[in-house]
Amino acid sequence: MATVTNGKKVAPEAEHPRKAFGLAAHDSSGVLSPFAFSRRNNRDDDVTIKILYCGICHTDLHNIKNEWKNTIYPIVPGHEIVGEVSEVGSKVERFKVGDKVGVGCLAGSCRSCAGCTTGFENFCPLPILTYNSKDPEDGTVTYGGYSDMIVVNQDFVISMPENLPLDKAAPLLCAGITVYTPMKYHGLNAPGKHLGVVGLGGLGHVAVKFGKAFGMKVTVISSSPSKEKEAIERLGADAFLVTSNPEQMKAAIFSMDGIIDTVSASHSVPPLLALLKPNGKMIMVGLPEKPMEIPAFSLVLGAKMLAGSCIGGLKDTQEMIDFAGKHNLTADIELISADYVNKAIERLIKADVRYRFVIDIANTLKSNI
Repeated sequence: MATVTNGKKVAPEAEHPRKAFGLAAHDSSGVLSPFAFSRRNNRDDDVTIKILYCGICHTDLHNIKNEWKNTIYPIVPGHEIVGEVSEVGSKVERFKVGDKVGVGCLAGSCRSCAGCTTGFENFCPLPILTYNSKDPEDGTVTYGGYSDMIVVNQDFVISMPENLPLDKAAPLLCAGITVYTPMKYHGLNAPGKHLGVVGLGGLGHVAVKFGKAFGMKVTVISSSPSKEKEAIERLGADAFLVTSNPEQMKAAIFSMDGIIDTVSASHSVPPLLALLKPNGKMIMVGLPEKPMEIPAFSLVLGAKMLAGSCIGGLKDTQEMIDFAGKHNLTADIELISADYVNKAIERLIKADVRYRFVIDIANTLKSNI
């Protein structure tokens, strides 16, 4: 049984006997180093996963450096996790040993709020994040996918399509659902519609792929003219628009049904709203640090709508990954070894990646690195 200290439930060591190994940051320098820790025993409704690959998300960078001022050190980041089931609890019916599975940003939720009861666990006010979160069950801090194994409640585990390469599919568990959800719920998935994608990075390149898979006309909107060939020839975009080119921007006014804005750097939004047709929608999924200035006229003239979106619930995440499997849709990645992760973080800060780093956990994460 759990002991009680100062009125709080504390998990006994016997409940956390599983040795695990990973990479953790211990302070705001964000430097990751080898870290031995423990995971809980597999409960009746849990799935234990041997981690094969884990993507590096920009959120990991914010968290290891405590840029959002909520980091609990030591922190083992990683919420784009794919692997193989090594054990299932007695109440688990959807998974069996050997299944290929994934875990995204959520490892649990309250199960009773308006979000949880309607399939939107991502809006739960008390989420259990895959890392850097307190598990109310035993009071422990969650550790993420830069590690060799993880134990997760079955309801927060995603079944991976057999045809998708797991390393390239890993980023879809964050980047993929981040762009898929707003496209679904804001009607930006209709064949023949015109979708603008602002930014051609980790999120943007996946948005282009989903847009084309939905049968849409896709225009990439970027401040970097050098990305035009990449957008059109490699990713299949129909057009490319340079924001610093006034002639191009003017010619594209009132041309798009919707826009997904994936840029996290501060940028001007009103010129982008001008590209929307009347009643068009612009959805923000990037997170600029500075507040945006939106003149009312930018919205009122043309009845434009500006909204935000944050990942997705478990049902939508499974739907997204199944859709990706049907269309052989994956992220473009650079597969790295575990001992390269600090260098990868440095490159991520400089946006020097095309388009997502993924750590080869199973083959390179060793206890002696």
